[in-house]
Amino acid sequence: MDLKDTFEFASYVVTVIGLPFAVWVFFIEQRKERENEEEEAYQHLSDAYNDFLQTVLAHADLQLRTNAALPNPTPEQNERMLVIFDMLISLFERAYLVAHKEHMTPTEQRRWNSWDDYMREWCRRDDFYNALPLLLRGEDPEFQHYIKRVAQEERGSPVLTAS
Repeated sequence: MDLKDTFEFASYVVTVIGLPFAVWVFFIEQRKERENEEEEAYQHLSDAYNDFLQTVLAHADLQLRTNAALPNPTPEQNERMLVIFDMLISLFERAYLVAHKEHMTPTEQRRWNSWDDYMREWCRRDDFYNALPLLLRGEDPEFQHYIKRVAQEERGSPVLTAS
């Protein structure tokens, strides 16, 4: 076997084995990169929710982490509560747009389930539920539909539209 035949044989080996292997490695690396980006997006959302909880803690007089709404809030407390609920609905919408998909992998579903749990928890609160019509004006229509469905499932009655 001379040098020309050796190089020709080596080119066949590269074409038959090396090229498919390189393509396979490329796709594996792309998938890992996508998974890392999704994990990073989820972590940013999680950090944003933790920041939101810091805001809730800073306004402990509103009793936003209790199961029942604050009885007889002052106008100033109502205003702060509405602003905090606006922040929350904005965060929920961002989570919906970033993390929700029609068909999810088990990992994506696990991540989404935590957001769904948060939404359900907040929709069980009377004050949040009653503010939803106002809070949802101008939000993404698919997100509106989703959270209204969640609220209805948690409360047993449909969310009224804002007048």
